[in-house]
Amino acid sequence: MLEAILLTVITAATPLVIAALGELVTERSGVLNLGVEGMMIMGAVSAFAATQITGSPYIGVLAGIAAGSAFSLLFGFLTLTLVANQVATGLALTILGLGLSGQLGESFVGQPGIKLQPIVVPLLSDIPFLGRLLFQQDLIFYLSIALVVGIHWFLFKSRTGLKMRAIGDNHASAHALGINVIRTRYLAVMFGGACAGLAGAQLSLVYTPQWVENMTAGRGWIALALVVFASWRPLRLLAGGYLFGAVSIGQLHAQAFGIGIPSQVLSALPYVATIVVLIIISHNRRTTLVNTPASLGKPFVPER
Repeated sequence: MLEAILLTVITAATPLVIAALGELVTERSGVLNLGVEGMMIMGAVSAFAATQITGSPYIGVLAGIAAGSAFSLLFGFLTLTLVANQVATGLALTILGLGLSGQLGESFVGQPGIKLQPIVVPLLSDIPFLGRLLFQQDLIFYLSIALVVGIHWFLFKSRTGLKMRAIGDNHASAHALGINVIRTRYLAVMFGGACAGLAGAQLSLVYTPQWVENMTAGRGWIALALVVFASWRPLRLLAGGYLFGAVSIGQLHAQAFGIGIPSQVLSALPYVATIVVLIIISHNRRTTLVNTPASLGKPFVPER
């Protein structure tokens, strides 16, 4: 039973980790994108639709990534080129994504999905307990782990990552040093959108292989809170993602065991945990201020 519970926790945590990693990179460049929920749901419907049409869930994964990237490119054009307000634009794209996905996915409601099958690693998958947990997972799970390691190395070990963090700390100074602020932020925003689209694809191809309107169910907002919870650090984000995933799955198992608590209260636990985490972080002002990108959410207009 413990193995089964942990497997469901991994499946529930993976989309949170991937979406939050993309937003972490975006915010490290000094851009605040509140449209994660909209990009996730567009990735979910695009991945499911492409899989149903082609019969290949791998093409579906690519379609989800492409949809998230396209949506993020729209966000980048509005906020970086036209210098629109980032908060208002992100909220608008979330609303647009939820409505547009419902329209695009209307004909796919109720259709049985094609699940992305796990990749069995020879020999390692035979290890008792750990073998099934870590070495019999789907492609998106392995990508999530690779993203954590790769992003950590990129941000703190590479020259390009140092430039991105410099832009997030002070975009004017970075521009004075010859760093192309707008181009870097465009790339960061598109990477964040690709991750959100991949997270959405995981929902419709792995977590629940079907299309249901609004199936992201607020996970994009949890991913945003997770970035703050992790203090903009990928390794902490991985731990936080699995903590939030455990809370989400814990309420389902509590209902299955017949615990005498209303189901509505148990379903609200992941969001209550998000609020509690944000309250705790707000008290730790010193750590938060040190790690928060100083130019987060501030538009940059290069001198003509």
